Amino acid sequence: MSMIMNGVRPIEILLVEDNGDEAELTMEALGDGRVRNRIHWVEDGEDAIVFLRRQGRHAAAPRPDLILLDWHLPRLNGEEVLMEIKQHPDWKRIPVVIMTSSSDEKDVLSAYDRHANCYITKPVDMDKFLEAVHSIEDFWLSLVRLPAA
Repeated sequence: MSMIMNGVRPIEILLVEDNGDEAELTMEALGDGRVRNRIHWVEDGEDAIVFLRRQGRHAAAPRPDLILLDWHLPRLNGEEVLMEIKQHPDWKRIPVVIMTSSSDEKDVLSAYDRHANCYITKPVDMDKFLEAVHSIEDFWLSLVRLPAA
C-alpha cells in the first residue's frame, strides 16, 4: 500500500486557479474533508510549471499527488500546462482534474486529447460548487489509489 493510503503523510494537492474567490472556496471545502491534505495554490499556468519544477520561491515544493487545474488561466493556459505535465516523464502520472467554468465541447475534447484524468464544469451556484469539490475529494482522495511519488 502506498504511503498516501496508509496515512503516513498528507495528500499534496496543487490548485491552479486564477480566481481568488473560487480558490478560497475550493481550499475551504477540501480543508473541511476527512482526508488529510495540503493544498498549494498558484494563480497562473506559468507559476504552476515553476512549482512543478521546484524553482524560485517553490524550491521546496512537494511533488503533488493531485492537480486541480483551471482551463482559462493567464500566462500559460490550462491546455498548455496540461500538455507540459503529461509530456514530462516525472509528472505524467500525476492525476490532473480540469475544473473550469467552460462547458465548451472543444475544451472538453482538447482536455481529454491531452490526457486529462477528468473534466468538471464548475457550477455557478455556490452550494453546487462546494458539492462538486466534495465529490472530487470523495473520489480522488478517498476512493482512488494515487501513485506514490
